[in-house]
Amino acid sequence: MADEKEKFLDNLRNAIFECEAELAVEAATQFCELGENPLKALDTMTAAIKEVGDGFGRGDLWLPDLVGAADVMKAAIPILDKEIKTKGMQRESLGLVVAGTVYGDIHDMGKTILTTLLSAAGFEVEDLGVNVSAQQFIETIKKRNPDILAMSALLTTTIAEQGKVITALKENNLRDKVKVMVGGAAVSAEFAEEIGADGYDATAAAAVEHAKSLLGKQIGG
Repeated sequence: MADEKEKFLDNLRNAIFECEAELAVEAATQFCELGENPLKALDTMTAAIKEVGDGFGRGDLWLPDLVGAADVMKAAIPILDKEIKTKGMQRESLGLVVAGTVYGDIHDMGKTILTTLLSAAGFEVEDLGVNVSAQQFIETIKKRNPDILAMSALLTTTIAEQGKVITALKENNLRDKVKVMVGGAAVSAEFAEEIGADGYDATAAAAVEHAKSLLGKQIGG
């Protein structure tokens, strides 16, 4: 039993590095069928994707490696989450993040990587998708009361929407109730400061750690 457990954990780890979603789904399912702690499997995959994220940050790995690893996490997490609920267990939540790509922009890849990494790290995430209007962000924040709003914009023509959302937060007396993180290829630290955002990072992996720090969480914890 112990050998099988380690084999499936190794398969989950390897699936992340090799971008094999089918292997991850199979290993996660088999691990749960053993009756083992699904949180252990989740921790294993989280550690592996953190290695991938760190490698990307150092320039040792490429964007397809990070995208592939995120796809693997996205495929396996629902299986493990279902088992966690079945066993009456509970993941410790670091906080709730509402995320979306701003109005006028339909680019999804960077946001999807970020939301996957945030979920793996222990955040609860509500992903509003792409082309999200300021009003949609406002309505969701009023309804869900998140800790962090994470906005993505790839195009130089759409990054101004991030500033419009922050203005709308102020107009609705919500700005002091949520931390705002912005990102995307056209966004810079200077632009984030200019529009009054609380955080910006150039990579999704670094953004996860920044999200933790904004909420006073221990980095890496």
